[in-house]
Amino acid sequence: MEIKKFRLGDIVQMKKTHPCGSDRWEILRTGMDFRIKCLGCGRMVMLPRVKFEKSVRRVVGSVLDGENNEK
Repeated sequence: MEIKKFRLGDIVQMKKTHPCGSDRWEILRTGMDFRIKCLGCGRMVMLPRVKFEKSVRRVVGSVLDGENNEK
């Protein structure tokens, strides 16, 4: 299994949308648990690493570096 690297400030697209309609989240904390913030409504959620990694579709960009991997 491939080990995925996530950094603080990364913007990820999740497989399912949040009830507010957004599927983009910013990573605020990494480790055994991930704290992510919805970019639509600002809601913060803590997820275990395994559930988070299964739910991520792709890394869209990074707030901290100004990167934007979106096509």
